[in-house]
Amino acid sequence: MTFSAPVDGVRWDIEASPFACRLSQSIPAFGEAVFEQEAGEGLEFYLLPAQTQQLSGRARLVAEAAPWLPGAVPRHIGDMDVRQGQINVRGNQATQMLAALHEGLVPTFSADRWYGASESVSVGIMSVNFNSAYQDYLGCLTGLLPVNYRQIARTAVLFPTAEHQLSDATRERLDLIAQYVLTDDTVQQIFVDGHTDNDGRRLLLRDLSKRRAEEVTRYLVSRGVSEDAIITRFHGDRYPVVANDTPENRTRNRRVTIRLEKD
Repeated sequence: MTFSAPVDGVRWDIEASPFACRLSQSIPAFGEAVFEQEAGEGLEFYLLPAQTQQLSGRARLVAEAAPWLPGAVPRHIGDMDVRQGQINVRGNQATQMLAALHEGLVPTFSADRWYGASESVSVGIMSVNFNSAYQDYLGCLTGLLPVNYRQIARTAVLFPTAEHQLSDATRERLDLIAQYVLTDDTVQQIFVDGHTDNDGRRLLLRDLSKRRAEEVTRYLVSRGVSEDAIITRFHGDRYPVVANDTPENRTRNRRVTIRLEKD
């Protein structure tokens, strides 16, 4: 069984946003081939059958010569497992697939099992019209946010003993949070919670956690985040993440957490 789009019917579709870039090709009677890069993540490729039981076992990926490029030398890219009926290619191998398409080659997956039987199957991704679509895809990549929601939805920034001033590293992290929040209008609430270790009098620790949380809130507001969206709280030493029994653990407890909540 061999699947690929006909030369005169190849179409590349692009979905672009600050959160993800997606470049895909429909493969008639089989499914879809998708290159995707999420904000803050690396390139991934997915071969998605319309029915997950179509593929199983192992697959071999080779950049083969296109019908209009006779004599081009095939290039082996890698071997991989079929997982839950689909194939996922990451990192350097996914980049090699893009390079092969740019050269006019046809990245082709070959598997020995088709619907669980011993019949082999081959699925090719055609390079027709790829270069113009790829330029649009590159344009999308330049507009991606540096982080995605998963990477900043739960953040903790740490403080030295008895201090509440923000370090350069903390400001950089808060800049990323502010940039994301200002782009994603589904983020409705930001919880900023100040904490300390247990080194000191309780009332003083509570005041210190308050100053830490307020410092974080002020910085986010200075970067354009709506103050109305932020709930600032402070807890002193009431909620340690680890026991205050070593210097390293105390460092982890001297923190402000920032939690984003969507609709």
